[in-house]
Amino acid sequence: MNPYTHISESCNTHMAINCGTFIHGRLHASNADPVDLFNPATGEVARRIIPSTPDDAANAILDCRMAQPAWAATEPKQRARILLKLADLVEEHADELTALEVAETGKPVSFMRFGEIVTAADNIRYFAGALRALDGTGAGVFAKGFTSVLTRRPVGVVAGIAPWNFPLIMGIWKAVPAIAGGNAVVVKAAPQTPSTTLRLAELAIEAGLPAGVFNVVTGGADTGRMLASHGSVDMVSVTGSSTTGRLVMEQAAQSMKRVHLELGGKAPALLLDDADLAAAASAIVFGANYNTGQDCTSATRAYVPRHLHDAFVDAALAEMDKLVVGDPLDPATTVGPLISPSHRDRVHGFVERAVAAGARLAGGGRIPDGQRYFYPPTLVTGAAQDSEIVQDEIFGPVLVVVPYDGGDDEAIRLANNSRFGLASSVWSMDGGRALRTAHQLDVGVTWINSHLPITSEMPHGGVKGSGFGKDMSAEVIAEYTVSRHIMIRHSPLDEPLAWG
Repeated sequence: MNPYTHISESCNTHMAINCGTFIHGRLHASNADPVDLFNPATGEVARRIIPSTPDDAANAILDCRMAQPAWAATEPKQRARILLKLADLVEEHADELTALEVAETGKPVSFMRFGEIVTAADNIRYFAGALRALDGTGAGVFAKGFTSVLTRRPVGVVAGIAPWNFPLIMGIWKAVPAIAGGNAVVVKAAPQTPSTTLRLAELAIEAGLPAGVFNVVTGGADTGRMLASHGSVDMVSVTGSSTTGRLVMEQAAQSMKRVHLELGGKAPALLLDDADLAAAASAIVFGANYNTGQDCTSATRAYVPRHLHDAFVDAALAEMDKLVVGDPLDPATTVGPLISPSHRDRVHGFVERAVAAGARLAGGGRIPDGQRYFYPPTLVTGAAQDSEIVQDEIFGPVLVVVPYDGGDDEAIRLANNSRFGLASSVWSMDGGRALRTAHQLDVGVTWINSHLPITSEMPHGGVKGSGFGKDMSAEVIAEYTVSRHIMIRHSPLDEPLAWG
């Protein structure tokens, strides 16, 4: 009998102390002490939550193990119906999900309500359709007397570790494609921002998902280690820092788990000498400051021909002046706070060290008086290619502009001179030239004359230090399955076989 068959009276999503564990279709209170979740916009306590313990994570895994075989046997059309209902429920509860996420992340309400909620529902609907068209069911005769059939089966139990910057969307990216592929999944929500992931799990049960197919735990590194090392987990999917990715790989290696990693980025924007400077400045500044720069695909390095450098900087500063930094609940706000004072100090440290090393602060870079979480959109020039601010992920609203000489080949060389390889953009009025440049960039995605948009139909993921594996598209559902070759003899059993 599963031990988690009732909601604890000690906590509830609608009471002062909230459950941080969702197992077998129910919220559960662990024996951990409650922790405070802070609203980055105000510094006040947004919620109190009882986080999960490693024991809770182990129980969630075993619950998934019990539920997975029956779910794997469910027909694709039935899985699709449940996911389509879940997408409808996400839209129906859009205001509630927006309020939860804005309170814990500080992201502007207009971006969340009319951008990320729309993307979240579309992602779920896409996976509901893609699971019914998954490749791997073809048959053919490749050896005399035999018919070969390629099938796919679920990996089994998947552990997803999600970051704090896009809690709802990343919760969906970790859970829904795995569920679509017939797996059971336990998602570890980030300790700072768990509420929309927990609510998503509740909505999944309301949509008809069987208990135990989608569990959620919270907590810190100890909970994550349990997921990565537990012998009943077949695959670990992580979105996070490169450091987190390395640790998970080490822990997963002990039981030979499959690993899927979407890690950090340092996205370059390459302006060729025929770029539309005004359009580039507008999109790159937006791309550097969306979600207050807390996005691994943020435009962080702009490479500009030297003779256009000053004009681009002026255009970028003019675009920065249009940004509205302030209360996330104000629909006019375009840049909210950073996730915590310690992260704000980390971002500012990059800027301070760059200026001390000889770079120039062209705009921003100063901490507002009395505002512990906020940091202004910042533009830095004059930094060396090998400097920390050009090479390392800042994860804040900081754009570095670097001039180059030597034409397109030099811009490509500088852009590829990074341990990261997630995203990039190319700016040119010549479509062929832009495409040739894009083909030479060592990254997972390149936008031409744009920066940041995503679509459910196309994969999202990187190379090099940005990890491996894809989110979104039919590719990700395939990654949560195992291809199998079944070879059927159709020649008479007394007929000699021809080998070779």
